[in-house]
Amino acid sequence: MKATTATESALIAACLKGHRPAQRQLYEAYRVGMFRLCMRYADSREVAEDLLQEGFARVFKDLGQFRGEGALGAWIRQVFVRTALTYLRKEQRRVTQISLSAELPGSLNGESEVLGAMGAAEIMKLLQSLPPGYRAVFNLFAIEGYSHKEIGELLHISERTSRSQYTRARALLARLLSTIDRLSS
Repeated sequence: MKATTATESALIAACLKGHRPAQRQLYEAYRVGMFRLCMRYADSREVAEDLLQEGFARVFKDLGQFRGEGALGAWIRQVFVRTALTYLRKEQRRVTQISLSAELPGSLNGESEVLGAMGAAEIMKLLQSLPPGYRAVFNLFAIEGYSHKEIGELLHISERTSRSQYTRARALLARLLSTIDRLSS
């Protein structure tokens, strides 16, 4: 893991002292990437914007806990993932989980032509259409690279539940892609 650079250390020190220009610089350096992360977990742009603000509030509040042993960006990313997961847990309490009884495809590979023809915004909308639990597991496993064991610990679910939710998320995405393919044909 990359250690914190002298420039990052100086920026962190200035942010911890409440120096507004330094805080702005940190925000601007990570804003776009963290907004993209928020969009993958949120079900709308407005929610993603709220998550972005909440995530940066947590970053600045907890910045003193950053030890500099790894990359600052990786630490910030973890803060944002935890922020997004907290949002999804709250959302899950309000939304009834859907049950899928359809056969589950082995992969999304058959849909790669449709996926390749879609723009980033369309793919984002497709991911946002997933139920919160499916969206969280899919993002953590397929995009963030967490193992099902780690996902289970983060979401307070079993490893088996994580695998099941991922499989169901893929099935739902495959079904949605199939529908898009039929409509565009």
